[in-house]
Amino acid sequence: MKKYILIVIILSAAILRLYKLSSVPPSLYWDEVSLGYNAYSILTTGHDEHGKFFPITNFAAFGDYKPPGYIYAAVPSIAAFGLNEFAVRFPSAFFGVLTVLISYFLARKLFANQHIALLTAFFMAISPWHLQFSRGAFEANLGLFFSTLAIYLFIKFTKDDPKWLFLSGLSFLVAMYTFTGQRLFVPLIILILLFQFKKQLITNFKIALLTAIIFLVLLKPLYIFATQTLEGRLRFEEVNIFRDLEPSDTSTRYRNQDKFAWWSQIIHNRRLLYAHQYLIHYLDAFNPSFLFFHGDVNPRLSIGEVGELYQFDLILILAGIYFLFSKKHQYRWLIIGWLLVSPMGSATARETPHALRMIHIIPAFQLISAYGIYTIFQRIKYKRFFILASAVIILTSIFNYLHIYYLHWPKIHSGSWQYGYKQAVQIAKEYYNQVDRIIVTKSLGRPYIYFLFYLQFNPDDYLKTAKITRDQFYFINVDGFDKFLFVDNPSEVPQSGKTLYIVNPTQFPQNIQKITTVSQLDNKPVFDIGITK
Repeated sequence: MKKYILIVIILSAAILRLYKLSSVPPSLYWDEVSLGYNAYSILTTGHDEHGKFFPITNFAAFGDYKPPGYIYAAVPSIAAFGLNEFAVRFPSAFFGVLTVLISYFLARKLFANQHIALLTAFFMAISPWHLQFSRGAFEANLGLFFSTLAIYLFIKFTKDDPKWLFLSGLSFLVAMYTFTGQRLFVPLIILILLFQFKKQLITNFKIALLTAIIFLVLLKPLYIFATQTLEGRLRFEEVNIFRDLEPSDTSTRYRNQDKFAWWSQIIHNRRLLYAHQYLIHYLDAFNPSFLFFHGDVNPRLSIGEVGELYQFDLILILAGIYFLFSKKHQYRWLIIGWLLVSPMGSATARETPHALRMIHIIPAFQLISAYGIYTIFQRIKYKRFFILASAVIILTSIFNYLHIYYLHWPKIHSGSWQYGYKQAVQIAKEYYNQVDRIIVTKSLGRPYIYFLFYLQFNPDDYLKTAKITRDQFYFINVDGFDKFLFVDNPSEVPQSGKTLYIVNPTQFPQNIQKITTVSQLDNKPVFDIGITK
């Protein structure tokens, strides 16, 4: 019977992640398109969009140097389904379902209780946090699968066979090559695992040492790129709080007012101010508004009207933590440690709380919630009433979330997903042979990648005609290729020959015959398209 329950949970997880995958979220945002086109380029030419042969540590893309994991994972789906929305998002949905399954096996290892394992998988399957990232092409979601798998395999090493340690190390390695956030999380969770299972590691010292050596050797290329190259350091230096000069300026100002007294050097030390700022960012991860009521403020990372977790999770998590320690559960420090180290990496960034950068915390919350509700059920007197009440609350919460997610959120926030580019490219395709130039505004950001993607433009032909520049922050800009010209202000481009204009409605040039307007799902105009008379 329990076996069939697990099958139903996995099938439900698959439906929730695959239903309307091409249209909800409402369109591909630029990182998704970049991942998809680079995978297409690898599939057709063996090179990325910039002509690099099978990159190992990164794909330059927009100059944000994406980890390679997701792009290579998307190659088979693009080969099978073509270059489209479904193919680009399928790896995330597929590995999202596998993460639900892995969470079941992980919970069985930790609690030796199939009921808790089924509840963990169920909570993972319906999680707003996990669903949000399983339905978009997010590298973080793929990284979450591999780090969760690695933790599970590590525990199998301690319980079943020492050889599982090697596969655990490989899974951790793949996670780090898949999402930048894993590069900070993996070392921290490994320390927690070393502390929890130090006796087993000492007993199997030889295989542990061999695994560590292989892990470090395979990690070396990524380590060199991330720490010893300008490109590797660029993204971290762009977003981390330690580049913010305000704490340093505040320290100098206060010490100057104190005439640089010795005690002022201590209490107004800039390192203490940075530590204070870091602590604030760390605690943001556990903000109740973020976790249970409103979620991430970025409409791509959350629907905004439901927390990253359901409101009922608040009670279950508090209960789960209480029971873990009151019953002195064997793995309480592993689970709580997982919870506590997860935000440490994301706390270094300016934007907190950030659901994407701390996605690896999700299984810890689901494990605790499952343990909490199961233990409450074991202790409560009116079990049938508890089951009925819990079912009503949980199903109502799920329905509310799905209703907003599918019906309201796409219309309200289609602009955040760069809605309109696909429609604009389709019109450009219709007029391609009738015009000499196609001028496209940059007002929505990075238009070139959409034209490459939806035209399925040959990567080799693109490189022959591409006009590529770098800005002051080393981001890569494409100003044109083939007939396409991408500009900030289309009206400043001298008119020459037959030209198709795809511009912001406020930028529409004079003496141009308007063809159509492309609007977002909320009917807000996003592109006016016209042609020279």
